[in-house]
Amino acid sequence: MKLKTSVTLSADIVKMIDNASQADESRSQAIERLLRERLAAIARQAADDHDRALIDQHAAKRNVEVRETLRHQAGDL
Repeated sequence: MKLKTSVTLSADIVKMIDNASQADESRSQAIERLLRERLAAIARQAADDHDRALIDQHAAKRNVEVRETLRHQAGDL
């Protein structure tokens, strides 16, 4: 479902949108596509940041375990 809305944009932004428009794409279609692309990129970045935080959290625990193992091994020599 499409909703009609009104947005006021700077002339330079409108020019950038027009330049970014694909062939046979209206300005509204271009704005919607560009917003979707940007919002998807933001969502991907948030998911990547979350995943990286989980990896880092687990990596820190594993690093401690490895250090302890190496200390024990060095003590056995």
